[in-house]
Amino acid sequence: MAERVRIEPKGPVTAGDPDEAGSPALVALPPRDVRRKRPPGLSFLLRLETLRRLARIVSLLVCDYAAIFVAIFTALAVKTGITGDFVLRVVLDQTQSYVGFAYLVTVLLFARSDLYAERVRRPGLPRIVTALFQATVVMVIFALADGQKFQSYYVFYGSLFFAVVYVNSFRWAHAGITGALLEKAGFSRRALVVGSGRHAEFVGRALEDSPRLPVEVVGCVSPDGRPQGGLPALGRIGDIAAVIAEHAIQDVVIADPDFPQASAVELADHCHQRGVAVHVAPTTMEILLQRAEFVPGQSLPLFTLKPPVFDGLDFALKRGFDLFGATFLMVVLSPVLLACAVATRLSSHGPVLYRSMRPGISGEPFACLKFRTMRPDADARQADLEEMNEADGALFKIREDPRITPVGRILRRFSLDELPQLANVLRGEMSLVGPRPLPMRDFQQLDDWHKKRYLVLPGITGLWQVSGRSELEFDDLVRLDFLYLERWSIALDLVIILKTVPAVLRRHGAF
Repeated sequence: MAERVRIEPKGPVTAGDPDEAGSPALVALPPRDVRRKRPPGLSFLLRLETLRRLARIVSLLVCDYAAIFVAIFTALAVKTGITGDFVLRVVLDQTQSYVGFAYLVTVLLFARSDLYAERVRRPGLPRIVTALFQATVVMVIFALADGQKFQSYYVFYGSLFFAVVYVNSFRWAHAGITGALLEKAGFSRRALVVGSGRHAEFVGRALEDSPRLPVEVVGCVSPDGRPQGGLPALGRIGDIAAVIAEHAIQDVVIADPDFPQASAVELADHCHQRGVAVHVAPTTMEILLQRAEFVPGQSLPLFTLKPPVFDGLDFALKRGFDLFGATFLMVVLSPVLLACAVATRLSSHGPVLYRSMRPGISGEPFACLKFRTMRPDADARQADLEEMNEADGALFKIREDPRITPVGRILRRFSLDELPQLANVLRGEMSLVGPRPLPMRDFQQLDDWHKKRYLVLPGITGLWQVSGRSELEFDDLVRLDFLYLERWSIALDLVIILKTVPAVLRRHGAF
């Protein structure tokens, strides 16, 4: 039987609050096995807010110091190892002479970027890369102003490269360990979804699957007060104030594109006065407004939406990054490319490479190169398999596709079949990061608003690959492309490339 507990509402009681009569609210909690043990000391300490904040900041400072120290040490060790001058004591002494100032500058810029904030507000890898780059620039300027001479600036850019790797790795481990401790202590944030339809249901599922912090989605409020998918209904939108007080909500997520603006402002004010965080799950319109530019001097204030294309300096930066990255990866991965080619040749009849005609920039078709993973008659058999399609929208996906060869299944599972597209990047037909090019069959079924993604070069990897891959619905995948186009930067491209590797190894949605 569900356990029922009394929760006193926080803050003043508002009109229409069910606690208005003075009786405390009765809140149904899910059944819990009372025999489950939890360390009482750990639970007590983690529930003390001040101690928990102090532990968070101190532990992150320790992680960052260790990461910066190891990054500088690794950069110096690699350089002295190549020249044959490696001496452990000398490298340690040099690292200690650099790490103090480097750590101070890094911490200040990290604090400025909210990288020591609570978990739900703490930015991810893009902000870390930007702050580390800024710290490196500050240190170079300071060194030059101090009159220091360098035969090369390797110690700066070498340390920056390793710092990106180590800081992100250490913070990822920190998030995993502290998240496990919080979950063991029974700590979770209580979230409320505001909205209706499939978008609200999807947001609720995504919140509960978040690896950053245990989240308990208490339920939802909607215009009609009905349940949304698996989310229990807690009332109508007008009941939000009472629901927040009654259920001790800590996070409110607006997942409704039609949510009234006046109500959104009122809701945000009410939540902020009570220490409740407010989040918005972006729709297509919110993503578009990220690149809106205000045009002054008009009789009516207007925001102009520029086309999301890479031109001028942005194009030069992205193209230079693509050429360098594709060349580097082809050299480093040449043994893997050779092994895949040999395995494809020996496993079945047919060519090693499959040239899939796909739409590129502006929809112009090009031959997208892949290692062949299917039997030679795969294209001819596709029409017979349309009824087995498991993807929605324009996509065509079958988990147990009978046309795939045994070796091809392995190549697809780890996305090794996509590696020949590095040649497409060098030829200027693709980019390392960008919207994935769809087969012509899928492209012909797109709606007009989907085709905005073809205003730029397609990519080998993108936000699709690091955000659920084939498990996401097609419209959500397209919105991820929109978000990438609006927020593009070299740092974002680097982040997506780095996150592609663990996404591939986890193999979520890869089929």
